[in-house]
Amino acid sequence: MPQPILWTHAFIDRPLQLFDRACAFWSAVTNTRLSRLRGDRQEFVTLVPAGADACVKVQGVMAGEGGAHLDFAVDHVPEFVREALELDAELVADHGRWAVLASPAGQLFCVGPWWHGESVRPPVVRRSRLDQVCIDVPPSLYAAEVAFWSALMPGWESLPGSLPEFHVVAPPPGLPIRILLQRLDEERPVSAHLDLACADIEATRAQHERLGASLVARERHWTVMRDPAGGTYCLTGRDPVTGGLPRRTGGVR
Repeated sequence: MPQPILWTHAFIDRPLQLFDRACAFWSAVTNTRLSRLRGDRQEFVTLVPAGADACVKVQGVMAGEGGAHLDFAVDHVPEFVREALELDAELVADHGRWAVLASPAGQLFCVGPWWHGESVRPPVVRRSRLDQVCIDVPPSLYAAEVAFWSALMPGWESLPGSLPEFHVVAPPPGLPIRILLQRLDEERPVSAHLDLACADIEATRAQHERLGASLVARERHWTVMRDPAGGTYCLTGRDPVTGGLPRRTGGVR
């Protein structure tokens, strides 16, 4: 059985030339301050909340439009890597103390040591919380991807979502980031985006538009937005405290 996940980070990946825009927007959305910049190109920054531990970081990428990825903290990185490979992950890069892997569908994720002993989840901010990475999976790979993430995360709850195309892998209490798997309607490369749980989607949308985001599409239980760095994300009608849908709608997304 794979090792327990001790902490999770959601990485916001945006083009390096738009890195400053992404940092300013997501820092405002999450009510956090920016850490010092890191990396050879100053392409990494952590969004640091007051009185809690960070669970969101921004990365400037050299190619593509970016997206999102997960970063897991564990006790023993080589052992976790070995266990992930046994579940059909691929080792993309071994940096010694940390590693980059890809899921069976090709979604990148990182694993590293529990650097700072994080344990305190950031609070709800203006009735919303960035709490989920949604992995968008082509139909032909969806079953394998659900099986992979369910097996990789010991102690996490794996359960169907509110619609047939969704599957949730929810962490134990205290860990800050959930995983949602979404089956796409077409065959295209896997990708990932961020989801926020919102007590009031329309109020949150208005707040984000004042910060420079724009509306892409409205669905029944979620709204698709575009941030000032060009990345899409979703505002979802879930309880920002529990992460689940309100009782009146049932199920989870």
